[in-house]
Amino acid sequence: MSLFIVATPIGNLRDITFRAIEILQSVDLVAAEDTRTAKKLFTKFDIHTPLTSFHAHSTDRSAEKLIEKMKSGKSVALISEAGTPGISDPGFKLIQKAIEVGIKIVPIPGACAAIAALSASGLRMDKFIFLGFLPRKKGRKKLFTSLREETRTIVFYESPHRILKTISELAEALNPKRKIVLARELTKIHEEFFRGSLDEAVDFLNSKKARGEFTVVLGGLDKKA
Repeated sequence: MSLFIVATPIGNLRDITFRAIEILQSVDLVAAEDTRTAKKLFTKFDIHTPLTSFHAHSTDRSAEKLIEKMKSGKSVALISEAGTPGISDPGFKLIQKAIEVGIKIVPIPGACAAIAALSASGLRMDKFIFLGFLPRKKGRKKLFTSLREETRTIVFYESPHRILKTISELAEALNPKRKIVLARELTKIHEEFFRGSLDEAVDFLNSKKARGEFTVVLGGLDKKA
């Protein structure tokens, strides 16, 4: 009995690994955050494994049913809508429950937007923190204040609807000359990187309509500056 944590492409379907395809073709069941997205991937790579849904609104019973299948000897692969399962998506709940009952966890590594953006940012990547999606209200101001003295590079995700607000608030809370990289539509046709300071990023976002999901890489405090 095994639970395979399978990373899938974040945009360009050709980024899937040979091993990921083999696992998705051979397991008994695939639990997907978004079955519609999964079906597109399955069609592309001739995968005919049965699909079931497991997302943010899935109940504990949904997880228990998957656990029961694995305990009976079935193999299950977990995939998110894009990227590595459990990274800012509900997959971690199933992983936790599987570990609790002794099910073998097998990671199948691959794409991750946070790592892809960090690797191309040009900012320090030997030490970094990942914040996922930032809080919208409660704790937001406190978090921004805490980043003033953070020397490690900071990586987080943001939607196109909130990106300008978030970067504007960061420019007010931190030194507006702090370095930042905005990565948009990673691996897709309209992939774009902005590299500059926080105040320059605000001007950049004000100059165009934001489209696509953003991965933000914020430089840490440079105490030598």
